[in-house]
Amino acid sequence: MAMHFLEKYGLMVLRVPSKFELLRFCKSTGATARASFGAPSPDELGFVKYLSVQEIGGANCCVLRQEASLGAISTIVLRGSTEGFLDDVERALNDGVNAFKALTRDGRCVAAGGATELELARQIGDWGKKLTGLEQYAVKAFAESFEVVPRTLAENSGLNATDVLSALYAAHAQGQINTGVDINGGPPKDLSQEGVVDLYATKWWALKLATDAAATVLRVDQIIMAKQAGGPKPRGMGGDDD
Repeated sequence: MAMHFLEKYGLMVLRVPSKFELLRFCKSTGATARASFGAPSPDELGFVKYLSVQEIGGANCCVLRQEASLGAISTIVLRGSTEGFLDDVERALNDGVNAFKALTRDGRCVAAGGATELELARQIGDWGKKLTGLEQYAVKAFAESFEVVPRTLAENSGLNATDVLSALYAAHAQGQINTGVDINGGPPKDLSQEGVVDLYATKWWALKLATDAAATVLRVDQIIMAKQAGGPKPRGMGGDDD
């Protein structure tokens, strides 16, 4: 019956089974979602400049075009030859969008290419050498843990990680604290001059959460041993009383 009147009056209807997609559609059109039938008020009505159904990649998609001042949502369509390639592009796109969102909240940046982690490792290691007792070994191990970032960058680039770390330590000892790993195999350089930086907020949260996780593991003072099921053995079995 509903389809009959929709066809009679030439009304276009979209079936949106997902609540998330329905909220996105309402946000892009300025409409209000209603759970009951009836004439909507003028404030509940939305506006669409252009709406059509197009085939994209073998699937029928509802294409909504809106003025930038009216819609607050944009859709990026990715196309590729393989699923693996599309996954990589989607991951890179998500990283870029999230990085921009983080920049709008906190615009501070730090040196990239493992320069920040190596400088922390150097300064914490120098401070640990001044300590006495067993604490210096814990501080030294904590400082060495920061080397995982420049080491991973070097290994993924096909470089010798040991040589790269040695060159980075030498450069940072000379006061070049912003020098990082050159993935092209050259000597350490300041990547910020090429526009490559890391977000301060990302580094801060990564350091905080990793430290909290390590401290939680070290705080465990009990070891739970796995025992065989079945309870104690009956008398006269497995003993030396015979």
